[in-house]
Amino acid sequence: MALIRIRNWLHPLNIDDIKLAEEWARHHYMEHIDESSRRLLDFDIRKLYGILNGSDTWDPASIADGDEEAKEITVTGAALGDFVLVSFSVDVADLSLTADVTAADTVTAVLANNTGGAVDLASGTIYVRVIKK
Repeated sequence: MALIRIRNWLHPLNIDDIKLAEEWARHHYMEHIDESSRRLLDFDIRKLYGILNGSDTWDPASIADGDEEAKEITVTGAALGDFVLVSFSVDVADLSLTADVTAADTVTAVLANNTGGAVDLASGTIYVRVIKK
């Protein structure tokens, strides 16, 4: 739950309240200001809730059974202990795909092969979403 300060009072807001406030502000104010001011006032719900995103191209080499391959993705603002979601733009062919914040601003994605044979995936895009703790 987010809190918003209105006239020295803290009011709780849920996600629906924030969406309504954003819609109202865009309708009533954004159409009357120039582009540079619009960028300054633009509201981003992801920043409010501490959601960070990153992506990179990844062409994993052939991974033998029992082996794994890792890829580091820069996500500015990521910190140890943050939650991470990960996806890959191609079928991972029964490999295990995990990700963790391993250093400040760095998420490491790992493809682990426990299929019983070598797997060679096509090149694709790795996507990570970090949720601040």
